[in-house]
Amino acid sequence: MRRPLRYSHKVTDKYDLFDGLPDDLVVFILSKLSSTASSPSDFINILLTCKRLNQLGLHRLVLSKVGAKVFAMKAKYWSEFAHRFLKHCVNAGNIDACYTLGMIRFYCLQNRGSGLALMAKAAMKSHAQALYSLAVIQFNGSGGSKRDKDLRAGVALCARASLLGHIDALRELGHCLQDGYGVRQNIAEGRRLLIQANARELAFVIRSVAQSSPASSFSWRNNRYNFQTDSVCPLLSDYGYNVAMPEVHPVNWFLREWFESDRVVLEEGLRLCAHMGCGRPETRPHEFRRCSVCGKVNYCSRGCQALDWKLRHKMECSPIQLLLQENGGGDAAAVGVGNGDGGAGMEDDVAAQNAAVE
Repeated sequence: MRRPLRYSHKVTDKYDLFDGLPDDLVVFILSKLSSTASSPSDFINILLTCKRLNQLGLHRLVLSKVGAKVFAMKAKYWSEFAHRFLKHCVNAGNIDACYTLGMIRFYCLQNRGSGLALMAKAAMKSHAQALYSLAVIQFNGSGGSKRDKDLRAGVALCARASLLGHIDALRELGHCLQDGYGVRQNIAEGRRLLIQANARELAFVIRSVAQSSPASSFSWRNNRYNFQTDSVCPLLSDYGYNVAMPEVHPVNWFLREWFESDRVVLEEGLRLCAHMGCGRPETRPHEFRRCSVCGKVNYCSRGCQALDWKLRHKMECSPIQLLLQENGGGDAAAVGVGNGDGGAGMEDDVAAQNAAVE
């Protein structure tokens, strides 16, 4: 694999130091760059620099190390080239590529079998996001009928993802235990897991803020402390902090952009999960749970409902009776403020989330 160094015997000849580098050293450098690139353009610009970098940049070792941020492409830029690049990364053994392409195929391209296989491949290599996504699919029976739901499998997948540090999976597992959803009810253990999820979220966000801007402060609102910062937003738990929101996985933004763009129109009766950081669509009518207080929003999971409640919906939710009165009256019973085929109602989850951190 090594290229021999070509030294010129003539002093007047120009010598290109880059051409003199052995291939394995260049591949090693490109692997480091691909794993730390902060955007797709950072990596693509390297490939476009010269013919040699283009060839070595597609080396199997380099593609296996490509980080998730390189896959953070815009939905409007999706093309056969992007699809082919992801497949090359999958063939090189990149588990982030397996998860990303699996989600895109399952939800966007509606290639359910191939998408599930790719997510399962990533899950078998302990990819926490893939485990949690498979859990959501099992809870909802996504891609199939209501009879395809497997609540026990969803709980087991959430448990595995939570052991790998996935906060949303831990929160989902806490709600399942608290409500007896797919597992024997254990309210005390469920509340303990919800508190643990909030504590992990708090530690993760504070650590992220400290790494990005060590000199910045954060806000702790209670009876003893009150430190303020300039640009903050509410933490998605009940600890009273105001810090930056946790980072959303790039594929979730891709899903939302895909289904909110003009290139794709959801079938009649299908809706997206109302949590802005999710992007999952229904694969059949009434698949997701509906807020049983206002009946206006749908969620793919209890975790998304709890997050969206703290982030946005708490300020917008109002009983359906008030909505009917504002629209000129009507019979509230005639409006189906139900739970879809997803299970328990949302107002119980909100109460449980609030009680768990008081």
